[in-house]
Amino acid sequence: MTKSKKILISVFLSFLLIFLSFSNIRYVEASNSLSFVLLSRYKKTVNIGDEFYIIALTSNGKKPKWSSSSSSIASVNSYGKVTAKKAGTATITAKINNAEASCKVTVKKTTITISQSSISIERGESYTLSATTSNKSSVTWKSSRKSVATVDDQGNVLGLKPGETTITVTADGSRASCKVKVKHPTVTLNKKKITLYRGQSEKLIAKVSSGVDPSWKSNKKTVAIINPDGTVTAIKNGTAIITATVDGVSQTCEVIVKKPQIKLSASEISIKTGETKLLSAYVSSGNYPEWSSSNPNVATVNCLGQVTGVKKGRAYIYVKEDGTKVRCTVYVTE
Repeated sequence: MTKSKKILISVFLSFLLIFLSFSNIRYVEASNSLSFVLLSRYKKTVNIGDEFYIIALTSNGKKPKWSSSSSSIASVNSYGKVTAKKAGTATITAKINNAEASCKVTVKKTTITISQSSISIERGESYTLSATTSNKSSVTWKSSRKSVATVDDQGNVLGLKPGETTITVTADGSRASCKVKVKHPTVTLNKKKITLYRGQSEKLIAKVSSGVDPSWKSNKKTVAIINPDGTVTAIKNGTAIITATVDGVSQTCEVIVKKPQIKLSASEISIKTGETKLLSAYVSSGNYPEWSSSNPNVATVNCLGQVTGVKKGRAYIYVKEDGTKVRCTVYVTE
């Protein structure tokens, strides 16, 4: 061995002895040989999921045996690669012969924050929640009542029905939550009362804050009916209540189907047998009235109001429409 190499080894060993006196290292000296382990670090604070290497320098240049005091917190492989698994503290030890050195690894608990602690939405409405973690790990979203509101993997919340639920986001055993209230919508109708004649129609417009289509209902379908788009049709004179409902919230409209007014061109006429005369009728509803004779043996009438004398006598010609009825007296002479 050359003189320069001997000097270099002496300096290295001197430095090593000084270092060992201040380090968490066990070493063994036997038969003029020294076993030692030096580590690249002796303590480390990391997040869950982090990985790092500890480099070991041994007296014989061989790879040491690695071990962890708690592999569930931090594990180490045969190459000194450490993986943080859950919050806590573990000691990573490298050992060769009777010498060893250790590194204290502290795994921090993952902190997670959510963008909102509470939100209020309506059925059919969506809202996006966001979450951040201290170690940028992936998160899992969950709703406590999926019938009220659901949440997808991206934090998009969708209201399904009125009620309350809790949206929870978790990561590495840590969690944060947001209370979600799916509120009842507001419903307004463009009219509170409408008046129609038989056969007439009018459309009701419902404004629903949630944008959901209402269900429509008539309490008297013999008076007025309503179809799914809100169109009301009068059936006969009377009063009906139309109701629009969304998620238990209702608004009503009173529908009055009024009797029409009928005016005849004459209240009394005189005709001879075989003669015809035309009666005209004004009906305020615009509907065609129904014509009839009280005594067709004396006088008849057709659907246009044409009266024909049959034989001498008296008859009444009736005109009626949806509950309104008027008459004309007809005298038939020879």
